[in-house]
Amino acid sequence: MLKPILLVEDDKRDLELTLIALERSQLANDVIVLRDGAQALDYLRREGEHAGRSEGNPAVILLDLKLPKVTGLEVLQAVRADAALRSIPVVMLTSSQEESDVLRSYELGVNAYVVKPVAFDQFVSAIAELGVFWAVLNEPPPGSLKATRRHE
Repeated sequence: MLKPILLVEDDKRDLELTLIALERSQLANDVIVLRDGAQALDYLRREGEHAGRSEGNPAVILLDLKLPKVTGLEVLQAVRADAALRSIPVVMLTSSQEESDVLRSYELGVNAYVVKPVAFDQFVSAIAELGVFWAVLNEPPPGSLKATRRHE
């Protein structure tokens, strides 16, 4: 099976729109949905309620910036500081156009920073393109597996 896409989003409306957009892109990847930064770190580190999940990293992390418990920036910082996780592509998917958020995301090693479009058609198109690029077209670093066993 293909590696899953990890979607970390707390806003119900944005979550629904993102899932619709990923579905319309017809990617075969499973989508793992988590609602806060603490859950994301537990999933990635295979801790807490995710301690028993299969080994392997997601194809890409679609990460909201403003998350409860642990912010998107804190998740990004933790991912980049962990040798087992740092090669995972991370896309900040947020409504924030604040220059400081963009700069800090890139300083911490984000692969892309995408501001959520307001118009539904633009949003669907942006998510579909992101999914196809990171889950299908992007060549992962040597030594990492493009395909892995199905998670959960």
